[in-house]
Amino acid sequence: MDVAFLQTGTVTPTPSFRNGSGIAPPEWLPGAVPVFIYRLVLAVALVVFSYYLSQIAREMLGRRIARQFKRPSVSRTILRSLQILIVLGAVLTALSFFGLGFGSIALSVGVFSAVVGIILAPIIGNVISGVFILSEQPYEIGDMVELADTGTKGFIEDITLVYTKVFTIDNTFIVLPNGTMRERDVVNYSAEDARIRMTLDVGVTYECDISVAREQMEAAARSVEAVIKGGPDIRVGSARYPASPTAYIQEFGDSEVSITLRYWAKEPYKQAAVRSSVLTEVWDRFEAHDIEIPYPHSHMVFDDTSGELQVATRRSDATAPSRPGGATTRESEENGE
Repeated sequence: MDVAFLQTGTVTPTPSFRNGSGIAPPEWLPGAVPVFIYRLVLAVALVVFSYYLSQIAREMLGRRIARQFKRPSVSRTILRSLQILIVLGAVLTALSFFGLGFGSIALSVGVFSAVVGIILAPIIGNVISGVFILSEQPYEIGDMVELADTGTKGFIEDITLVYTKVFTIDNTFIVLPNGTMRERDVVNYSAEDARIRMTLDVGVTYECDISVAREQMEAAARSVEAVIKGGPDIRVGSARYPASPTAYIQEFGDSEVSITLRYWAKEPYKQAAVRSSVLTEVWDRFEAHDIEIPYPHSHMVFDDTSGELQVATRRSDATAPSRPGGATTRESEENGE
């Protein structure tokens, strides 16, 4: 029996790893390699492996999650969260190589969060707002929206738990925190129905035929390809509106009759181009039917109280008449003649 066991009552194990907290290199590794370097290389390798593993998991589960959740924003959020969990688990495991257990890590994170809670508050608020956006579905990836306070129009490019990315029609990106997105008014043009109702106000003179003006405005809208020419009434809420263009008398002004043309466009993506085409058609048809659009005229009136305008002319030296002896009129004046 071992003498050490007789004296102490315990068996001293034969060490297979080097001393020190955390994971230690095996004894077959040359002793010249420091323990810290070994742990660092192993931790970095684990994190890199977890990153590529998260990419593989995203590719393998992407289609399955997309079929389960029809909304692209929710699918992307789930896949991103899965990748973050895989990498985060690898990071926590790598920290344990240095002797940091999960309990001490959690305690450190809790203390750190309490200290910098004021700094993290906006980020946490954006995450909570992102959860509400994903659940309430005010807009989805691919929808055309307009920020009511700035008038900026664009398409929703991406939705995360922290921010919403908008790709504007001016070919620029706007990254907006979800906290501000929930506080501002967002007009969604393509949430339920891609068709959009547009309005055009035109004034005509009292001398023209109002009924002809209305007919020509409706015909002008129907002649544009992007405008819905007719069909069943379009339902908006509990009301139904004519699908074909309609022109109404809006009001009788001081110098014009205001006519409002309402028409439906098939898509909201080129509103400026559709409006310009309709305006061009209205202009051409008004000219063909002698329908005049009033505009301000300015008249200048001169009377006895307007004063007098003094006008004087003087000839140049080259053209001034000469007196006998070859002297010009100006030279004669200078000589006192």
